[in-house]
Formats: sequence, structure tokens, C-alpha cells
Amino acid sequence: MSNDAQTPATGTVADAVKGNWVDTIAPAWSRPYLRLSRADRPIGTWLLLLPCWWGALLAAASGTGFDLQTIWIMVGCAIGAFLMRGAGCTWNDITDREFDAKVARTRSRPIPSGQVSVKGALVWMVLQSLLAFGILLTFNLNAILLGIGSLALVCIYPFAKRFTWWPQVFLGLAFNWGALLAWTAEAGTLGWPAIILYAGGITWTLFYDTIYAHQDTEDDALIGVKSTARLFGANSRKWLSGFLVATVALLGAAVLSAMVPTASVLALVLGLGGAWAMGWHLVWQLRHLAPDDPENCMRIFRSNRDAGLIFALFLAGAVAA
Repeated sequence: MSNDAQTPATGTVADAVKGNWVDTIAPAWSRPYLRLSRADRPIGTWLLLLPCWWGALLAAASGTGFDLQTIWIMVGCAIGAFLMRGAGCTWNDITDREFDAKVARTRSRPIPSGQVSVKGALVWMVLQSLLAFGILLTFNLNAILLGIGSLALVCIYPFAKRFTWWPQVFLGLAFNWGALLAWTAEAGTLGWPAIILYAGGITWTLFYDTIYAHQDTEDDALIGVKSTARLFGANSRKWLSGFLVATVALLGAAVLSAMVPTASVLALVLGLGGAWAMGWHLVWQLRHLAPDDPENCMRIFRSNRDAGLIFALFLAGAVAA
């Protein structure tokens, strides 16, 4: 893959969204750090945030109701997702700096390209984490403890591709933790609907991150990095179909578990309709996927923001019903 997108003059990262705000309007001194946080590639923030919104909305639909607390949980999760995704990506780039320097798509990132030192990246990671912790402290104690517990997953994930063919599972465990946290922040305690929702988020992550990993299979094979894309190879479509079905089934089961005791028929139909509609979006992705075309893989991967928003919007409708 060409690395023409990066130039010494701009420092633009190869797979950044064209015309993004970091490269166009952010102060020049801040750009390397914002690129380190992937602020020029916002899809990761969405994928971390959406399970949080699912958890808060599903809890509200289960009977807690939608109020100012729910609004703050959703706003706080949005801010926290931006900060913790930035901190996690910074940690990932620190640990992966030698790998990133050998892969065409990633060698333009701030650390391997020399825009940010490792020491500077560590300071930036700590700053983002402290700000996110301040947001977490506004939630109830159980949610705070869950938030602290997620740090172990964040720390482990960058190393997973070194020892397992399934690093996407570790990403799923980390990226969907917000479903547990936001449910608990809204409901007060962790419940089975949140755990089922969490499982559905993990299978969704296996779906979209396998697609993402197909961009780098050749480089990953050369440097010894493992992924489900390399593991599945020509059978990827069959595996992706399985993850799709599991995602829809688990999200539907979470809706039933949360809403059957108290929700109206209309609310239940909307909740289940959200899982169904999201599933059809994943079907569309699978039909248009070209695993050997990196640009196609990136485009399909980014479309998962819309897939996750579909389920969130239907859950919001269920809360209002």
C-alpha cells in the first residue's frame, strides 16, 4: 500500500479521513498529539461510544425511564469515549511503534514518523486518562469500579496479536465494556441484559475488526502479526456471516431480557426492530465487501458507525414509546 498520504510538510497520517478537522483547523502544535489519539479518524470513538449508548438506552427502556441522569450518562460517555479511545490508541502506538514502522498503512503515524517521542506520548496518554477518570467519578460507585476494571483490558489488547490468532476478541472485550458501565450507571447495578448486550457487542467487533484487519494481511504475514483475517483467509465470509447472526441474536436476546417484564408491545417491537435493522446493515456490508481491496475494507469498516447508530436510534424510540 502506498504511503503517499504522508508528507514531511503536513505529517498527515495515511489512513486519515480526507479534509479532517485535525489536518485543517487544529493548531499546528496540537496536530501530532491529536493524530496520536486518532482524532483525525473518528470511527474508533464511535465504535467505543455506541455500546455505551446501547447500555444506557436499554436500561432506560427496561423501566428506569429517560431523565437528566440518562442525558448526562450519554454525554459523559461521549466525552469519555473520545478521551479513552485517545488514551488507548496512544498506548497502542507506543507498544506497536516497531510494528507500525514496517507496515505501509501505519508508518506515517506520529511515533514511527518522528512527530511525537515516546516520552511525549506517555505524558499525553496519562493526561487523557486523568480527564476521563474525572468524568467517570460523576457516575455511581458500581459504574466507577467497572470503569477502573476496564483498564486491564486496555493494557493487554495491544499485545494480543503477538500471542493469539484472535486479538479481535480482546478488542471486543475492551471496546464494548461501556455497555456494562452505562447500563450500571443508569440502573445502579449490573444485570443480565447488559451482559448479553456486551456479548452481542463482542461478536459485532469480531465482524467489523476482521474486515479492518484484511487491509494489512500481507504486511502482517511478513512481520508475524496475528489476526482473524489471516486465520480465516478465504473462509472469512463464512465466519463473518456467523458473527452477523450471533450479533443479531444476542442483541435481540438482550432486548427481550430487559424489556419483556415491563415494556409496552410497541417498545418491544422497536427494540427488536433495532437489532433486525442493524443486522440488515451488516448484510449490506457483507454483500459489498471485497476482502482483497484495502480501500473497500476501510470504507465498509467505517460504515459500522451507521450500523451501531441504527440500533441506538431504535432503542431511543423504545424508550419514548
